[in-house]
Amino acid sequence: MKDQNDDPDTDLSFLDAMQGVTRHKHDKAHLKPSGSKLDPHNQHYRRQAAVKEEDKVIDGLSDEAVDLIESGEELLFASPGVQLRLLKRLKQGHIPWEQGLDLHGYTVDQARDQLSNFIFDARRRNNRCVLIVHGKSHSSGNQQALIKSYVNEWLKRLNGVLAFCSAQARDGGSGALYVLLKRDK
Repeated sequence: MKDQNDDPDTDLSFLDAMQGVTRHKHDKAHLKPSGSKLDPHNQHYRRQAAVKEEDKVIDGLSDEAVDLIESGEELLFASPGVQLRLLKRLKQGHIPWEQGLDLHGYTVDQARDQLSNFIFDARRRNNRCVLIVHGKSHSSGNQQALIKSYVNEWLKRLNGVLAFCSAQARDGGSGALYVLLKRDK
């Protein structure tokens, strides 16, 4: 019995199979659901957009248990749709930060309140990039970075945070974050 894969007449080269195909040129994913206006996902997005920024930004930020991060660990986060080129510029420190917040010495509850209010204020001022100094917890002996771990989780939940990454050494290294904010139009 002859296997069909052994037949040289049915073998196509990859280049033959790809004739007429054009290369995709976008580096940004379109993750918004398409479909009718009755699509429950679209309704969800409309409800989220309808929530006013004046409502407490701190809603949804709790001090529930988080996965602890090592003090020297680099952080990187990007919301869906953030271009890789923009994220690379942020990581290299090429987007100048306009305001900064130092969370050294705060308790978890105080840090949460300060961070929430700071991000809300920075967005109100239409800032594009801010610096958050969370520290590395070196003064705490061998303990893991508690505030850093919480900040990592909180920033992912805050409205208007597009991306964040560990800062360059000149701005605090793994003890600080560059945070890219969404600008209101």
